Amino acid sequence: MLPTENRLRRREDFATAVRRGRRAGRPSLVVHLRSGATNPHAPGESAPPTRAGFVVSKAVGGAVVRNKVKRRLRHLMRDRVDLFAPGSLVVVRALPEAGDADHEQLARDLDAAVQRLLGGGAR
Repeated sequence: MLPTENRLRRREDFATAVRRGRRAGRPSLVVHLRSGATNPHAPGESAPPTRAGFVVSKAVGGAVVRNKVKRRLRHLMRDRVDLFAPGSLVVVRALPEAGDADHEQLARDLDAAVQRLLGGGAR
């Protein structure tokens, strides 16, 4: 489970990540990243943690399928949240194919999208 301090909950934060951040798409999901590096903090002040949020619409499937996809994505992001700069906002938007994807496929798509956003992947 993703720790509470790493969860994105406010509508404004979701909008900031989606509208002002960069994105990388894969067949089953799209990852939006608003890097925390653009907000320098004063010396001695601790940087806020990276926060991640998830958008899983009804196009993915029924309630059971949507909740299963959200649980899988939260579990996958728990291990990847340290890859991002402190203060980053990450939104993972599931596409309709995510409802039929297994855990390994979601992990591959998430890793590829994150790698691309962090500068390690080709377009």
